[in-house]
Amino acid sequence: MEIEIFFINLYNNKRGHMSHPIWSNIFRNLKRNESETEIALKQVPVFENLTRSELKEISKIVHKREFLKDEYVFKFNTPGLGMYIIINGEIVVEGDNGTEFARLKEGDFFGETALISEDKRSANAKAFMDTRIIAFFRSDLLEIIRRNPSFGTKILFNLSNIMAKRLRKSNSLLQDKETNI
Repeated sequence: MEIEIFFINLYNNKRGHMSHPIWSNIFRNLKRNESETEIALKQVPVFENLTRSELKEISKIVHKREFLKDEYVFKFNTPGLGMYIIINGEIVVEGDNGTEFARLKEGDFFGETALISEDKRSANAKAFMDTRIIAFFRSDLLEIIRRNPSFGTKILFNLSNIMAKRLRKSNSLLQDKETNI
């Protein structure tokens, strides 16, 4: 009897009725129509506290790119144009001499300093394997600030918080190193 009810519910679901609570829970999130890009953006602190419409706007202007294994996203001493978010794959951040600083994976972001500074890159970023990323460039941020200053300010405030946390962490590491000498 339970199997028969299951198949009746399954049949009804195929006709567009969500009569069984399990099916309605499974398909509820699909109705929201969030793109892979929007989902990735929501995970990044730079885009924290943005409204759904603001995230949608950003998802329309970001650039998607695929990098093959050993292909550079950017190289040391080249102009910093923007930040990158890893959709899938891995990126190795390394010094000009090949020293590995970090290995980043899905959901990680890097290069965000370029959104607020025109300094040249201080490292290489290279695909460790075939990798898909989203790029958000300084020119895109400047356009957002020009069109909607409060929206742009949210992003800048988030960037400031990220930079402050990293500075505190660097200071702490330096203090720990000095006390161990």
